Amino acid sequence: MKKSIYLVFILTTCLLSKSLFSQANYPQMHVVIKTRTFQVELEANATVDALKSLLPMKLQMEDLNANEKFCYLNKALPTSSVHPQKIHAGDIMLYGNNCIVIFYKTFTTSYAYTKIGRVKNLEGLEVILGKGDVDVKFIDRM
Repeated sequence: MKKSIYLVFILTTCLLSKSLFSQANYPQMHVVIKTRTFQVELEANATVDALKSLLPMKLQMEDLNANEKFCYLNKALPTSSVHPQKIHAGDIMLYGNNCIVIFYKTFTTSYAYTKIGRVKNLEGLEVILGKGDVDVKFIDRM
């Protein structure tokens, strides 16, 4: 009986520690577009670490293919690209080593990207990104 209780205690402690560690190292990022703020669930990778060191930053993002906004950074970021085959609305990715992309529509792709994160609440994202260029602020915390 004591071993069972001890084992449960150890497992619970490990799970809580992992959760706290993840939250401490990879807090949520926010993107601000016009008057709306969107919370972003971040990936745990070197790209995100490097991107967070640049925050806060404001980018003028251009539209491409009526499904994404993009902006080339002046600095290369670490990459770990994959071929996702399907892009989902709300995905934020790195194309190449210096192009930040926010996708506002879901579609299939043959391109490779490094995952940065995903907008948690998509409501209004496509509308507020609108047509043409848009200024987007990337901030660490509210």
